Amino acid sequence: MSGIIIVGGKKVALDKEGYLRNLADWNEAVAEALAQQQEIALKPAHWEVLYLLRTFHRRHQLSPATRALVSLVKKELGPDKGRSVYLMRLFRGSFARTASRIAGLPKPDNCL
Repeated sequence: MSGIIIVGGKKVALDKEGYLRNLADWNEAVAEALAQQQEIALKPAHWEVLYLLRTFHRRHQLSPATRALVSLVKKELGPDKGRSVYLMRLFRGSFARTASRIAGLPKPDNCL
């Protein structure tokens, strides 16, 4: 997955795990391209989690791991959305990693 993606005619560099090399390269079109790589069609429910992640990262300079992400979503978006099952449906598998990748953030600590 290492290399580049082309978004709007612009090259966007990715690391070997598909995360942005430069966090400043992120925008909604880049998010759409990163989601497409994961075969995810972004809907409003995805965007609210992605923007929540970006706000958290801006404040704390880190990407939350799985448990922390569930707690964050529960606190900010309510108990119906702050559950692993809900987040897995949106982002599949290792949802903290996938959501962070699409949000243009670094890989969360404690995620293999």
